[in-house]
Amino acid sequence: MTYFDFEMTHCPVELSLDLINRKWVLQIICDMFFGKTRFSEFQEGRPELSNKALSRSLRFMEEQKLIKKIDDEYFLTEKGKSLNKLIYDLVEFTLDNNSDLYKKETAIKAKEGFKKQLLDV
Repeated sequence: MTYFDFEMTHCPVELSLDLINRKWVLQIICDMFFGKTRFSEFQEGRPELSNKALSRSLRFMEEQKLIKKIDDEYFLTEKGKSLNKLIYDLVEFTLDNNSDLYKKETAIKAKEGFKKQLLDV
């Protein structure tokens, strides 16, 4: 790769996308920022998230050192917590660019809520 004046063997954007593009990873991490820690809590409101799919996602996230399991609860590691700005930027992008889906007041309140949970940690 030669976007710069030096060679890189791996594109950092591709590596990041490989990590977060896995089904359920960002949703689970976001849930954890909002206080969910237990297996069953990650499934709440997601009938399409099977036990098998959730187990697979959690295992992958542990292998990637995004989360750690202590007893029956899952917690973000420092690496997992470092995704906070990325998640907030995605929220902000979506709210700013989908005025047909969100009323202005709703978008403002949502941004404030996400900012508090994601950036004020």
